[in-house]
Amino acid sequence: MLFRSVINPSAPGGNSDIVFRVIAPKLGEIVGQQFVLDYRAGAGGVIGADMTAKAAPDGYTTAIVAASFLFNPALIKNLPYDTVKDFTPLGLVVDIPAVLVAHPSLPAKTVKDLIALAKSKPGQIFYSSAGPGTVGHLAGELLNAQAGIKLVHVPYKGVAPATVDAIAGHVQLTIASIPVVISNVRANRLRMLAQCGETRSPTLTDVPTMQEAGVPGFVVSSGFSWIGPAGMPKPIVEKLNGALVKALNDPAVRKDLLERGADPVGNSPEQHGAFIKSEIEKWQRVAKQAGISPE
Repeated sequence: MLFRSVINPSAPGGNSDIVFRVIAPKLGEIVGQQFVLDYRAGAGGVIGADMTAKAAPDGYTTAIVAASFLFNPALIKNLPYDTVKDFTPLGLVVDIPAVLVAHPSLPAKTVKDLIALAKSKPGQIFYSSAGPGTVGHLAGELLNAQAGIKLVHVPYKGVAPATVDAIAGHVQLTIASIPVVISNVRANRLRMLAQCGETRSPTLTDVPTMQEAGVPGFVVSSGFSWIGPAGMPKPIVEKLNGALVKALNDPAVRKDLLERGADPVGNSPEQHGAFIKSEIEKWQRVAKQAGISPE
């Protein structure tokens, strides 16, 4: 039986891997063909994305890409592909909102408290991230720009050490996805100040969004996109998108994803394409405001 290859530009075990493994069995059941992950990690996701762009547009090679796919145009000068023109949007799979968390010793229990404290102590409050150009890094720069403050970025080689040092109090803040920090928040090792999605996650209905907390327009999440090469015929796009929407509406699949802190989306290819364009433009503005030049 023919199978459909889904390129994963990240290493095994990451959020994109976990998310697609949850929906792959149901997708295969709906389409009648097995979906198999093909790991092509490296260069911040560029290697796997480039392979996808160069694949035949027959629907048998697609990719599941993380937020780095949308950041890279702002961070990498000579990408081997055009992030908009060289791909076919098949649907946003899930949204995993970022959250802003603080070490309990920081005398700020709300976002407004944090902004006031940061304004009184410019350059004295530090936040960790998984590295330059990651969700956490750019989210911190977005907060600096929109709140008129100066938090200092401390990059780490991965989300685990960035979180560990936040728990230890070596940095006062970190911005990471819900699944990464939720257990430490529940154990009172970290204090959650706000979540960064457009609306409150079903996982955290009692935690305000950054917009509700007083920072209008602040939306940061890790959207996991299902894409294919440019030029995919409309019937194939409709077939794959329809399968995605149906899979994400399956009660067992939804329950599994929500328990992992991932909000199922499953929008249309048109909506997904508009999302890709708006996110690229947003992060290019943030990078410019932060003085980050593409390398």
